[in-house]
Amino acid sequence: MWDLNLVSRYAPFIYYDRLEPFYPVRIGVTVLSQAGPSPSFSREFQFQDERLDFIIEYAVYYDYDIQHLYDLEHVWIYVAKDGSVLDCEASFHGKYLRGLLKDRSNLEQTHVRLYSQPGKHAFAPFVQLFDLIPNMEACTDVDAGKAGLIVTTPFKGAYETNDEINHSVCEFLQGYRFKPSMEFKRYILPEDIYVTWETLHLEIPIRIRHILEQIMT
Repeated sequence: MWDLNLVSRYAPFIYYDRLEPFYPVRIGVTVLSQAGPSPSFSREFQFQDERLDFIIEYAVYYDYDIQHLYDLEHVWIYVAKDGSVLDCEASFHGKYLRGLLKDRSNLEQTHVRLYSQPGKHAFAPFVQLFDLIPNMEACTDVDAGKAGLIVTTPFKGAYETNDEINHSVCEFLQGYRFKPSMEFKRYILPEDIYVTWETLHLEIPIRIRHILEQIMT
């Protein structure tokens, strides 16, 4: 089990578009101190760097991505034995990128500064990366809601989707269409947003069922 002071000390500073409609509702935290798999993402950690003490995994959950119901993003902070930030990685459309720039210019003491793709929430250490995404503007506009409710590997069997659900989700998210301003502002994460990953894993299906009851009535 981790303590809140530790989690807050290394939490990323996340910057969102000024017009972003959806912010994190929960962050599931795991502190990893030895080699092994991530509990919530398809990857392994090796601990080959002798300087490394532990890794903090932040599983950042949003009820909505502009294109679908359910969105789970990740940030990994690598903490050295002297307490400094050794490295950072962050999720980007099902994969992950280095989150800490080579010159460490996006590190504010122990907080890595990351930018969230408008509506989609993929993380990047600099805004210009979003300009390279082919459907950057379409996904927040005409393609809003296109994916309906998605079911990822950690939640197979916990809930299901179908054409009726997907249609309702699409209609709902079409109401949030927007054109990104590309002006970014830091979102202050409230202290009560942090829970264990085990708690979040149990909570997500409940949240989804509750949302479906609301949007399908």
